[in-house]
Amino acid sequence: MELRPYQKQAIENIHHEWEIGRDKTLLILPTGCGKTVCFGQVAKDIVDAGGNPLVLAHRDELLEQADSKFKNMFGFTCDISSVQSMCREKRLNAFSTDFYSHIIVDEAHHVLSDSYQKVLEHFNAKVLGVTATPDRADKKNLGKYFDSIAYEFSMVDAVKQGYLSKIVAQLIPLQIDLTNVDVKSGDYDANGSARAIEPYLEQIADEMVNYCKDRKTVVFLPLIETSKRFVEILNRKNFTAAEVNGNSEDREQILQDFADGKYNVLCNSMLLTEGWDCPSVDCVIVLRPTKSRALFQQMVGRGTRPSPGKENLLLLDFLWNVEKHSLCRPSCLVSKSDSIAKRIDKEINPNEQKDLLELTEEAEQKEIKDKEESLAEQLRLQRYKKKGMVDPIQFAFSIRVEDMVNYEPEMTWEMGPPSDKQLKALSNFGIDVTAIPNAGFASKLLDKCFARVKQGMSTAKQIRFLESRGFKDVGTWKNSEASKMITTIANNRWLVPFSIKPETYKPGA
Repeated sequence: MELRPYQKQAIENIHHEWEIGRDKTLLILPTGCGKTVCFGQVAKDIVDAGGNPLVLAHRDELLEQADSKFKNMFGFTCDISSVQSMCREKRLNAFSTDFYSHIIVDEAHHVLSDSYQKVLEHFNAKVLGVTATPDRADKKNLGKYFDSIAYEFSMVDAVKQGYLSKIVAQLIPLQIDLTNVDVKSGDYDANGSARAIEPYLEQIADEMVNYCKDRKTVVFLPLIETSKRFVEILNRKNFTAAEVNGNSEDREQILQDFADGKYNVLCNSMLLTEGWDCPSVDCVIVLRPTKSRALFQQMVGRGTRPSPGKENLLLLDFLWNVEKHSLCRPSCLVSKSDSIAKRIDKEINPNEQKDLLELTEEAEQKEIKDKEESLAEQLRLQRYKKKGMVDPIQFAFSIRVEDMVNYEPEMTWEMGPPSDKQLKALSNFGIDVTAIPNAGFASKLLDKCFARVKQGMSTAKQIRFLESRGFKDVGTWKNSEASKMITTIANNRWLVPFSIKPETYKPGA
């Protein structure tokens, strides 16, 4: 099969991380972007090179799905095992520590649990963890085990490039009171959530009549009992709804009937969060409140795959009344920070369906503009204090690299101090190394600098000089364009010619 460009890059990066000694690396792909295909190709590469990989997961459905794709797409099989089975003392001790050369962990956000750690610590193997896009807190937790992120493909990029469906969100201003629901093990208690939502099921069904009649909808609820009751309500309102759970004897038939259009609503209690695909789903309703971004993304991910005739995925956002913070809302699917998420949430309203991608781009532009304005005076003073060196944040703004502006270290090694080698290289690029906070920032900044040299883009020193003369967006200029302008100014006794207006000047215009 032909791999997508981002999949090829991801696979190349994974092997590179292992080659340079980062033995435990992460692949982050949104639900629906072919993570099984990616790690299947990685496993095939390992087998072809004489290695012996093990695929580890916490659910049989995930393992069966992986095994089927390995056989159908790549024509090979490798060892697969549930972590519950492999972590048993008797079975684990039957393997030598070097039996497996590589371990691939599907749904790697579970990797810090005792069962996974018991298996991973037993084997002397390189590790690949695969997970959907986590937030910063999740990444920092994973950073306690993994050495690096080999590749990350964001949901925003996946939607932009057409690999995932466009997502639209609409607020349903139904005040569901969660103030008395306990938080257990870091998330809202399922029993308490069910009690809180029960009085609102009729109203929720009425809202669904307004928005979901012509859509194929999946609803996530806290308990099986709640899910069954909601199906009864929906069917009274002329939906064709079905319920499925782990004990359903005809589960496979129900799922197939839903895919075939016999039902237009499928209700479940957390059964369908992983390992189930139905691309024609074009509406998701999360009635199981959660603080876990990974879980929220898994639920919404049931509807993000594109399908013929599918215009978008509708995500109905109910207004939960909760005193506790960090309840997941649609913004958490696409936002890079809490401040951007708040900007997005403010724009989702009851009056219209809003495109999450458009809201994200607008929020990020406003965020950058606000930060530029707040730092403008500080950066202006720094230009004259750094003896010609460029402030790294100023450089990030100039080259329009937002992830550098908002950078926070995630892997443990990133949090350490920058090395002498990194500082020397950055200094050679004209960057003020006294403002480099950690090794991770230094590494990312160096990657940008080397990439810009390869692409023939303007240097940090060129940017600093021309922006000090009032030119805008010099970070988007070619090196040759910047050099030509500097030569023009130098030939005019280091003054900008009167015929050139720096504020509006654009190369080649």
